[in-house]
Amino acid sequence: MGNKKLLVYLDNCCYNRPFDNQEQRSVQLETQAKLWIQDLIKDDKVALVVSFLSLFENNANKDADKAENISEFFENAAVYIDETYIDEVRTLRDEIMATGIKHKDAIHLATAIIAKSDYFISTDKRVLKYQSSRIKTINPIDFIRIWEGQNDEK
Repeated sequence: MGNKKLLVYLDNCCYNRPFDNQEQRSVQLETQAKLWIQDLIKDDKVALVVSFLSLFENNANKDADKAENISEFFENAAVYIDETYIDEVRTLRDEIMATGIKHKDAIHLATAIIAKSDYFISTDKRVLKYQSSRIKTINPIDFIRIWEGQNDEK
């Protein structure tokens, strides 16, 4: 792994996964993986990127308890991409949207790329189809598999 910590960006659906209906096994597994990623971030083993859109979407959350929980986690961010990057975000957003990605998802991806994130972590199947040499889109479960493989002490 080297000395550089992995830089990760979690999208809104990832933050909300623990609050989703947990009846499906895949949702349960994604929730556990997301919570493990949170622990890696809190333990300073992985670095978190948060953007102005993450804050905006969370502030619009109608469930005050969820919003507060997620807002507190944002305090762990190592990198924050604010509105001063808006011109760069718009250019990149338009390029990403041309691949079929929706507006807000394209902004999230653009800010993650601008921050030089290693991974964009999402549970949204449409977003996970986005492929770019600039960032790896990945499900939380697959991220944990990679993390374990790189940090295997065998």
